[in-house]
Amino acid sequence: MMNNKLSGWDDTIVALATPPGIGAIGVIRLSGKKALAIASGLFPSKDLLLQPSHTLHVGFIKDGEKILDEVVISIFKGPKSYTGEDVIEISCHGSPFIQQQIIEACIKQGARLAKPGEFTQRAFLNGKLDLAQAEAVADLIASNTAASHKAALHTIRGGFSAKLKELRERLIRFSALIELELDFSQEDVEFADRQQFYSLIHEMQETTSQLLASFRLGNVIKNGVSVAIIGKPNAGKSTLLNVLLNEDRAIVSDIPGTTRDTIEEVINIDGILFRLIDTAGIRQHSHDVIEAAGMARSLEKMKQADMVICLFDVNDHKAGVEEMKAEIEKHQLNYLLAGNKIDLAGEEIAREKFGGLDKVVFISAKQGLHTEVLRERMVDAVLQGQVQSENTVITNARHYHALKEVAKSLADIRKGLDDKLPGDLLALDIRRCLHYLGEITGEVTNEDTLDYIFSKFCIGK
Repeated sequence: MMNNKLSGWDDTIVALATPPGIGAIGVIRLSGKKALAIASGLFPSKDLLLQPSHTLHVGFIKDGEKILDEVVISIFKGPKSYTGEDVIEISCHGSPFIQQQIIEACIKQGARLAKPGEFTQRAFLNGKLDLAQAEAVADLIASNTAASHKAALHTIRGGFSAKLKELRERLIRFSALIELELDFSQEDVEFADRQQFYSLIHEMQETTSQLLASFRLGNVIKNGVSVAIIGKPNAGKSTLLNVLLNEDRAIVSDIPGTTRDTIEEVINIDGILFRLIDTAGIRQHSHDVIEAAGMARSLEKMKQADMVICLFDVNDHKAGVEEMKAEIEKHQLNYLLAGNKIDLAGEEIAREKFGGLDKVVFISAKQGLHTEVLRERMVDAVLQGQVQSENTVITNARHYHALKEVAKSLADIRKGLDDKLPGDLLALDIRRCLHYLGEITGEVTNEDTLDYIFSKFCIGK
């Protein structure tokens, strides 16, 4: 376990908390035992050391006799602050020159420049957040869709941690009873009710299984979905891309092979980011060297994509479409078929001609017919029946790998109960399970792990 008495954590740090660059205002944050004294030394209008917590103060900030800016200073005295320490926030004008001068003045007064994520790391070390909540802070800052925002906010509010902590505490109680049995091993007594222990392990396995299953959706929420639009030349791929984006991004013409390379764009559908990749048309043979290179890239993009939209002309033969479908299925890819140009062939004729094909949507990219249905199917294909709710969704790969170890440990504990293993062997598996649960929320961690996690934060957070 970590504690907040590590060397280097009793000083005062300073950093710009708002994005660098010119803006209306910038916020400079100080945290540590000298934060109030440093700010007061730069703020001659009043003695900030005598002011109550959670108050605002307007005045000039000075470095000696030099006026740096007129600012608003916010005071948050520990432990009722973000970091749990005394925190000062200086709201100044958004000039990078002014911001740098104020930061340098704070450093001259005894602060040091904060490392990436150091404010949140201090919040963790001071018990204001657990590790899962601290990591969710970075996810919330990086969120760019409603879904990713909701998932990060749910974790920050403690929804994920609360359930894990409850199960961990119950497991600790059973562990203590089983280890107590070891002290009375010669008397053949059982303090831990094995039936209740079975129930707990079953409940933990159910919870762990649900959390692990949610990672697929969590990965989609956090990172988006890459979608390769493939098909023969002149099937309408570039037109479809433009319709989905509501803009003319790709060059469209009646000449087959117009798209010679892949084009990538991002759209947000129902809170999920789709990275659309318009590929060069795929056909059996091409004598054009550039076009052949484009087709090779298309096939590679198809294999790397999370989803494939196979676009075909409904005027083509069904056998060719089935051949493309078989190629996609051979690579075990998530896919949708989109029959294009129903404005020319007629929707009923197209449905009759390609009857029996599953995962197919009939559209007219040129006329925008049924493209909203295609969007809905894209979302459905990603969610695969998983309804977004208040349930916890795992978006963090570190949590996922720790939960996999928890699942293995629980399986070993259950097998040990089935095999009636002695308490000392059960205790080993229980300790391993507790270790990985503690890794997620930070009850069990080390300085190297923390440095790695918080190094990915921005400076000032």
